[in-house]
Amino acid sequence: MELRGFSDEHGVQVASWAMNAGEVALLSGRVEYPFPEDLRTSWRTVEEDIHSYLLFDGERPVGYGEVWLDDEEDEVELARIIVDPALRGRGVGGELVRALLGPALDAGYSEVFIRVRPENAAAVRAYHGSGFVDVPAALMEEWNDGQPVPYRWMRYVGEQVDAGELRG
Repeated sequence: MELRGFSDEHGVQVASWAMNAGEVALLSGRVEYPFPEDLRTSWRTVEEDIHSYLLFDGERPVGYGEVWLDDEEDEVELARIIVDPALRGRGVGGELVRALLGPALDAGYSEVFIRVRPENAAAVRAYHGSGFVDVPAALMEEWNDGQPVPYRWMRYVGEQVDAGELRG
C-alpha cells in the first residue's frame, strides 16, 4: 500500500464511503446523510496547515486521512480518517494510520495526537495497535471542554502497544 497526496478527482469516491450521518459529519462537519450533493466535489476545504492523503492499494484508493499541523501548540493531529466500507475490519485503518505517521513525524512537531469517538472500538484498536495511548483523563476532560461531542484523545508514543495495555 502507498500513501499519496489527495487529489480532488477522488473527492466523490471518498465522500461515498460515509455510511451514516455521523461519518458525513466527520468528513464535512454537516450532520446529514447521504453525503450532501452540494458538497460532493467541495467537501474538503484545504487550509495551509492541513494536508490530505489517500492510501492506495495499487491504483485503488482504500483510505483517506488528514494531518493537521499546529505551530502554536507544537503538535500534529491525525484527523478525518475513513476507510472504504468494503475493506473495513481488514487492518486497512491501522495501515492508514501508520502511513499518516510518516508525514506527521516528518513535520518535526513534538507531539502527535488523534481523537476518536469512544464508541468506535475498531478505530480505538487500530490506534492502539499503531502506537497511540490514551491521554490522562484530566487532560481528556480539558480538551473535550467546548467540543461538540466528547472524544477519546490519544497520543502517539512511538511504538506499538501490547494487547494487555488496551483499554476500552
